[in-house]
Amino acid sequence: MARRAARLILLAASVLSLWVVASPAGAAADRPAAAMRSLEQDVLYDINAFRREHGLAPLRLSSSLSAAARQHSNEMAGRGYFSHDSANGSSFDRRIARYYPMGGRRYWSVGENLLWSSPDVDAERALDMWINSPEHRKNMLTARWREIGVSAVHVASAPGTYGSREVTIVTTDFGVRR
Repeated sequence: MARRAARLILLAASVLSLWVVASPAGAAADRPAAAMRSLEQDVLYDINAFRREHGLAPLRLSSSLSAAARQHSNEMAGRGYFSHDSANGSSFDRRIARYYPMGGRRYWSVGENLLWSSPDVDAERALDMWINSPEHRKNMLTARWREIGVSAVHVASAPGTYGSREVTIVTTDFGVRR
């Protein structure tokens, strides 16, 4: 019960920073953007809870990293591929740098977790999938991360890799600049 109350508080506080959620062409009308925003907030909450359990600082939601994550989720959904690389073949760090630049800082680092699943995937199931993957688990437990961007996109009939199935694609982009 306390976890649910904390999620609601986090959701209420964070919704202000996520007014606009882009949807790819073909996104289903029966899965409103509010459901995807709720999934995004729950993913953020669960990742931060997982980090706290391991003695790590929680991550701040970054609008820049969220924009990078949203663009990538939408691109994968629209073009029917699933990869950390962009559709044009560029690496994920180059894509993220367009949204989350180094600027005048001396240190910059980013990471990324992806998943695609049935349309009714929830944050708990997403976290379980990532925890059971050594590379994704390592990303979530990387101590240097300070910020995160989260995007969840629902598509009624996703092309290509997704076999015209109804799917939800989640991208989390992690970062630090100092």
